[in-house]
Amino acid sequence: MADGARSLEVYLALQLGGTGLADRDAMSEDLYAKGRVLGFKRAKRNQRPDISLIQIEGVKTIADTDFYLGKRVAFVYRAKREVNGSKIRCIWGRITRAHGGSGAVKARFRNNLPAKSFGASVRVMMYPSRV
Repeated sequence: MADGARSLEVYLALQLGGTGLADRDAMSEDLYAKGRVLGFKRAKRNQRPDISLIQIEGVKTIADTDFYLGKRVAFVYRAKREVNGSKIRCIWGRITRAHGGSGAVKARFRNNLPAKSFGASVRVMMYPSRV
């Protein structure tokens, strides 16, 4: 299975006329958009760690956020200890609604994001589609 996926990747790289690494990055751009974690939803004195605020690249107005509602979000990070042969872990979430007028959105994650995620990038997947 892995060999078949690798050969498909090489085939696509050759068809696109590249070496593979840059083309793989270009292909991944179609799978997800980049976003930045702004922090938790909060009031003056209270924080709500179950809801995170995210700014998606290229989204500047509240009308632009409508496309991303319901899309899945992944916070990918590295841990010290290996689990199942990998140090890379992921916390999944979903965009629930817009926040303010400048294109920020609220997202609810399965597990609350750690504080070290503030300012970190997240992947906003292009699925599920609502078209």
